[in-house]
Amino acid sequence: MNMPKEQFTEKAKRDRFVRLVTIRTNAVLEKLRVLGHCANKSAYYYNDQDIEKVFGEIDDQLRDVKAKFKIRTKRTFTLE
Repeated sequence: MNMPKEQFTEKAKRDRFVRLVTIRTNAVLEKLRVLGHCANKSAYYYNDQDIEKVFGEIDDQLRDVKAKFKIRTKRTFTLE
């Protein structure tokens, strides 16, 4: 979508967000469903440490991305 900047109205930004977040969220959810296939103990060998590493990394990344969506207040610096 090659719109000049002045055409990026709130509605256009919202429409773009809804479109992209829907596509990207569904892609993440599908990847998680596929990851779940690895839980089949008759086809794969893994231990609790492996699972902790995998889900620890997923949790860390989720926390980082979620923080990007939170409103941050600007802090002012003071030497005192």
